[in-house]
Amino acid sequence: MTDVTQQDGTAHSPDGPVDRPGRRRFVTLACATAATLAFAMAGRRGTQSALGIADVLAATPAADPAASAAPAQSGYAAFLALSQHLTGRTRLDAVLGQRIYAALARASSQFEQNVGALNAWLAAHGGVPSDTVTAALKTDQPELASSVGDIMRAWYLGLVGEMPNVQVLAYEKALMFDPVSDVLTIPSYCRDVPFYWTTKPADMPASTVAAMSAARNQGLSLV
Repeated sequence: MTDVTQQDGTAHSPDGPVDRPGRRRFVTLACATAATLAFAMAGRRGTQSALGIADVLAATPAADPAASAAPAQSGYAAFLALSQHLTGRTRLDAVLGQRIYAALARASSQFEQNVGALNAWLAAHGGVPSDTVTAALKTDQPELASSVGDIMRAWYLGLVGEMPNVQVLAYEKALMFDPVSDVLTIPSYCRDVPFYWTTKPADMPASTVAAMSAARNQGLSLV
């Protein structure tokens, strides 16, 4: 079959056009150039975007670890936290706690400083049981061991200071009575619980009243 050449230089056959090798090379080169330009523009936009993010991050101040850390407790809050650790109790009488804290702070100008030091020591020695804290401190820091004893004495005995200037801050609410509260009343001169007289006594049974009246009529004493 004979090819027919048209004026545009393209060879055609009766079955369809036939591309020359030169044209194919031109089309391939044009596609490659377009792809290169597209990737270059995309890379430039990506670089600009990355630089923009870097600029934002650089302009954002870094978080200060010291500023984000929880502030250390002080004053009564620090004393209460220390008392809870030493006594092993999560709840302590707030009114009594305030009285004990005020009395111990008046008794020693170093008390508040010692409370802070004790909380720091306990935080660093978390595995030390409460009942062995004093023994652990006696060798290295006896002044802190003394403060532990003062705090425990105040909570368990209700006493602050030494004779003749000892202060009685609590009796009924002293923690020493808790272990036996289910079987023993708090000792007192009347051998009954404190303020028992504020509760109205139970009515005397009618049979007892009748027996007492009969005995009185006969001149007998029941005492």
